[in-house]
Amino acid sequence: MNLADMRSIVRRELHDEDECSYRWSDDELDRHISRAVKELSEHMPCEQTATAATTAGSREVDVSAINGRVMVQAVEYPAGRFPRHFQRFSLWADMLTLLGEEVPDGSNAVVYYGGLHNLDAAGSTIPAYMEELVASGACGYAAVEWAVYAVNRINAGGTQTMRDFLDWGNEKLRHFRGELRRLGRKNRVRARALYRPYDAPVSRSIDYGP
Repeated sequence: MNLADMRSIVRRELHDEDECSYRWSDDELDRHISRAVKELSEHMPCEQTATAATTAGSREVDVSAINGRVMVQAVEYPAGRFPRHFQRFSLWADMLTLLGEEVPDGSNAVVYYGGLHNLDAAGSTIPAYMEELVASGACGYAAVEWAVYAVNRINAGGTQTMRDFLDWGNEKLRHFRGELRRLGRKNRVRARALYRPYDAPVSRSIDYGP
């Protein structure tokens, strides 16, 4: 799957396959596809790792060089041990702080993070089972945009055409976002872990108040 393949799927869903009279230009569809991919990345980021340098005697690790970072899942330090040694950590902006007993000595740490998915002319990092869902999101954005554009304009299909596009587009977006919430990382149950996540668990029995 590459960007051209995804654009073709979106055009087919939108019934916009007449090359002589496209309703949406390639650039417009690419923008809607990009928006859907970014939304997918927020809920189901691309799993990646990166090496980050530490400073001897400091618990702070600069992760600003990790481009396209959506979230940090785990930090391995020291790197290369077996079994892997994962550290508790906190994250503020681009500064990651190791909270374990071991103070860095200047050797590298490995950051396990979720990043933005890529979809371009060369290929894609989007899982195959998510491709149709991304296409649905892009279709929804395209249809809603066209409906807004068509307000107070003459349309060969009549005034109902704008309403039909708007309703169809919103339905596509409801399905897209509903599936992202259902499948996304925030709804996953962790059965076991080799590390302790940086965010504390939320009690289901104690009300701490506002």
